[in-house]
Amino acid sequence: MPSDKAPIAVFDSGVGGLTVVKALRQKLPGENLLYLGDTARVPYGGKTKETIERYSEEIGRLLVGEGAKMMVLACNTASALALPRLRQILDIPIEGVIEPGVEAALRATRSGHVAVIGTKATIGSGAYERALRFARPDIEVTSVACPLLVPLIEEGLVEDEVTDMVLERYLGPLRGGSVDTLVLGCTHYPLLRASLARVAGPGITLVDSAANCALAVERLLDRHLMRGVSSGGGALQLTFTDPPGSFLGVASRILGLGAGGTLIRQVPPLGN
Repeated sequence: MPSDKAPIAVFDSGVGGLTVVKALRQKLPGENLLYLGDTARVPYGGKTKETIERYSEEIGRLLVGEGAKMMVLACNTASALALPRLRQILDIPIEGVIEPGVEAALRATRSGHVAVIGTKATIGSGAYERALRFARPDIEVTSVACPLLVPLIEEGLVEDEVTDMVLERYLGPLRGGSVDTLVLGCTHYPLLRASLARVAGPGITLVDSAANCALAVERLLDRHLMRGVSSGGGALQLTFTDPPGSFLGVASRILGLGAGGTLIRQVPPLGN
């Protein structure tokens, strides 16, 4: 059993999961965090279930080997397609981002009509739709695959007219209808929050799972008696499978993570 001081591992396909890191640092400032972004193989959204399971298993075993006491799948695609498999094979608690996002959406909606945007794999899995309807059978769900957004974000085009044009193409049809809640079904998307709010319009509430995920992690730590005992700020280590490029700095500035005291490293290449 890992010690209380062991890190919480946060895994994403790229740098988008840093939105979850920010929420965890705010909610659980005493916890040590180990972030791993699979930047060599981003994006996951267009890959098959079998490939995503294989990638996630490789990363999961690596993080267990690093001594993680629990893992957060800060990747909606991996949460949708690989979470059951990881819970079978890894002997640490694992939290995904879909259930926390669903809880937040159900609290936010007034009309009972929720839209979900995500990668092709996340939307194709139907994970959000199933979870929403399981919790509330009368809910109306509109799902929109947005395959161009993660590449644009990873290229650093967060405030860019090209990104706004793409958002208009994806979100324009939602305006003027009964949708009042938009679930950002990818941890990259909160980095576009200002643009998403502008394009979606004032009548639609944006929901991202990061803050709710941090609450779920807190509950999981307490249930397993794993909460860190540090009275000071926990350490943050950022690990990548390929150099993340300049966008790491962009994401860190947007999220207010800062670089002071943060260890950044690269792991050896993984399989294709």
